[in-house]
This record gives sequence, structure tokens and C-alpha cells, in this order.
Amino acid sequence: MKPAFGTLRVFGTPEALAHGAADWLCARAAEAVAPFTLCLSGGSTPKRLYQDLASPPLAGRFLWATTHFFFGDERFVPPDDPDSNAHMARQAMFAKVPVPEANIHAIPTTGLAPDASAAEYERLLRTFHGSEPGQARPLFDVTFLGVGDDGHTASLLPGQPVLDERAHLVAAVSQGRPEVRITLTYPALESSRFVVFLLQGEGKRAILDRILSGDATLPAARIRPAGEVLWFADRAAAGRWAGE
Repeated sequence: MKPAFGTLRVFGTPEALAHGAADWLCARAAEAVAPFTLCLSGGSTPKRLYQDLASPPLAGRFLWATTHFFFGDERFVPPDDPDSNAHMARQAMFAKVPVPEANIHAIPTTGLAPDASAAEYERLLRTFHGSEPGQARPLFDVTFLGVGDDGHTASLLPGQPVLDERAHLVAAVSQGRPEVRITLTYPALESSRFVVFLLQGEGKRAILDRILSGDATLPAARIRPAGEVLWFADRAAAGRWAGE
């Protein structure tokens, strides 16, 4: 079966998924013209990937000094909060590898209001990029994303006004979850050479099946990047799409 959009790659286990995605990322970084720009996701599946990337032998292959790290979304909590995506990435990866601190671009969540946080991160993205992100020169080389059980990705939540935001690259999301979130919008996420969705476990099977079958009502199914969409899933999440 062919997905409604993008390319599906199925891995036998969650461990194989994490290692395969990390290995794929090393290859993309090696091919890129520096700097290599990577947009990170939160969640347990990316955490495994980050741990793999920070461990031998991949840690020795990855180009830490010339990679700049950004975040697709963040809970509006202090940077050392256990629920912070940046905190998770630091514990799983950054603290274990020779990445320059100046290359880690976390979403600011202290000392300013959510809307100001979104505006500040947008200024950072635009300043780093140096021009209007678009098809010819994407903002990110690779963007990792997950998919929630309701079809959300990053913090593009079903039914929220942020789904229609096209003027800004970053927005605050104050409804739909217990905590306020800051998220990259479709224009930012779509300004990517590769958008890679990571899904593992039977709990993701139903939502992945809906997306791959063409359910365009789901936020994750609306992503149409400048480059390619890849679906990296373990066999449990892929279900009937695994070809069994």
C-alpha cells in the first residue's frame, strides 16, 4: 500500500526505529552544507533517538560543532522542568556530547509572557535564517515530529486557531491543553528539507492508519513541506501498512 502522502519506512522494534532514525540523521548531516539545522520534537520516541545519537558509535559520526538545534514546540514551563522538551533533550543528548551551547536554541519560557516568548523565538528564527523562509531555502534541514492520539503534531492542536496561522512562524497556544504551549506554525514546520514523523507502539496504529489513508482533517496530515515527508514507524504502529 502507498501512503496518501510521504514515504513510509517500517522498523521491527522501537529500538530499531530509534537507531535507524539516528543513523539516517547522521547521513543527512554529513551531506549538508554547514550549518546543518535540526528541529527537535519532544516525547518518548525522539528521546530514544537522542540517546542513540549521543552514544557510540553514532556520537562520533555526528557533526555536533556545525549543527544548530531548534524546537518544534515547548510547554510554557521553566527550562529545568521535567515536562520541558528542552530539558529532556539536554538530559538525553546535549549533556553527553560536544555540542556548543550557542548551537542550542531553546524556546524562551522565563521572564516574559507566552505571546512575547513566541515573538522572541520567531525573531531568533528569522535572524538566524537571514531571509524569508521558503521553498528555495528552507529554515530547517530536518524536522522531527510526533503525532498525538488526536492527530496533533508539535502543538498544532485540533480545533485551535493556531491551525490557521500563516502570518507568523511561532505562536502561543493557550487552549486545548492544561498548560500553555509555544509552537512553530505550519509555515515554519513546512520550511524543511525533510519532515520526519516518528511513531511507535500499538497506541499509534489507529491514528497513523487514518493519516496514511488520507484523513486530511487531522493536523499532522496537513503538513506539506518544501521537501520530503517521511514516516518512520515500528511494526506495532504501522499495523497493516507493515505489509503483513
